[in-house]
Amino acid sequence: MSLLELAHWDTAAIVLSGLSLLVGRIFIAYKKVSWHRFFMITATVFAALFLILYLIRTALLGSTAFPYEGTIRILYLTILITHMVAATAVAPLALITLYRAHRGQFQRHKKIAHITFPTWLYTAVTGWLIYYFLYQYQP
Repeated sequence: MSLLELAHWDTAAIVLSGLSLLVGRIFIAYKKVSWHRFFMITATVFAALFLILYLIRTALLGSTAFPYEGTIRILYLTILITHMVAATAVAPLALITLYRAHRGQFQRHKKIAHITFPTWLYTAVTGWLIYYFLYQYQP
């Protein structure tokens, strides 16, 4: 499997994680708790799959350097750095959020979910943007 094929698969996983996250958020807004739970667990599974595929790809093939200079490079690096910070924060946030829901601590779950949700969504969107810049963008 090539670098590009692995990049397609792990990007698909993070996009599906983000979409599942959005759908789960919509369901809880309508008080559909079982569907909310299903889609949040689905989002978590896809995020874990992304992480596994990303780590395998990086271990086997290394990192991909961004080949362009100028303003587009500054934009790319800004997105990359903020993505890395958010991705680092979202893993423990998501685990705490899931743990609180699992334990039935719904008020505490809701409090941290207000932080976890936008952080996770930002990570998913910027992950797709990074993929775009590295593998699809052509000035």
